[in-house]
Amino acid sequence: MGQTIQLSAADGQQIPAYVAQPTGPVKGAVVVVQEIFGVNSHICQVADGYAVEGYLAIAPATFHRVHSGVALGYTEADMGEGFGYKTAVEALPAPGVMQDIQAAIDYAAQTSGHKVGIVGYCWGGLLTWRAACTLKGLSAAAPYYGGGMTTEAEIARQPQVPVMAHFSNQDKYIPMPTVEAFVQAHPAVQVFVYDAHHGFNCDQRGSWDAPSAALARERSLAFFAQTLA
Repeated sequence: MGQTIQLSAADGQQIPAYVAQPTGPVKGAVVVVQEIFGVNSHICQVADGYAVEGYLAIAPATFHRVHSGVALGYTEADMGEGFGYKTAVEALPAPGVMQDIQAAIDYAAQTSGHKVGIVGYCWGGLLTWRAACTLKGLSAAAPYYGGGMTTEAEIARQPQVPVMAHFSNQDKYIPMPTVEAFVQAHPAVQVFVYDAHHGFNCDQRGSWDAPSAALARERSLAFFAQTLA
């Protein structure tokens, strides 16, 4: 359904991105931010799913500055490799990968002619939260189980757009007390907690929980329908 394009970041770096175009009328645009496993088949499927719903969807390769062409699976070895890339990207001098996400937002706005939302999973959830707080041109953000998003430093950020956050109560990477601290600090953010594990949205992971994934998707689509109209 989609194709790979090249984005130009503010510093001139070329960043690959997977783009899925809706077949019918365009409702808006959604930037899809990858997990630590790269722009793999699952992330492409997520983008395709938003395109089916009428959104131009774009998934930038947020590992590209440290390693190109990353599309991992979900084994322990893949997790270790992906975590290494994520650590390397996080260590880049500011603005680092955020300028690549900004390039995706700009492309989505210009190409669709509509408002832009952003959704991200795992590390992509953290980047989605940061984007909601620091980047330009967004109208909504929906982070899923953003690893690190509930640390004190991240909680201290202030979103500039409406945010709907999805967490889970059995997430060994995001303790529930930190989620509760996030909720207290950000009463305007819609927060949903699912009876599931980290990664519940991904049907290629053992932690996939179909009911939770379906409900979170339904809520996110309703959220984007409202905020990107």
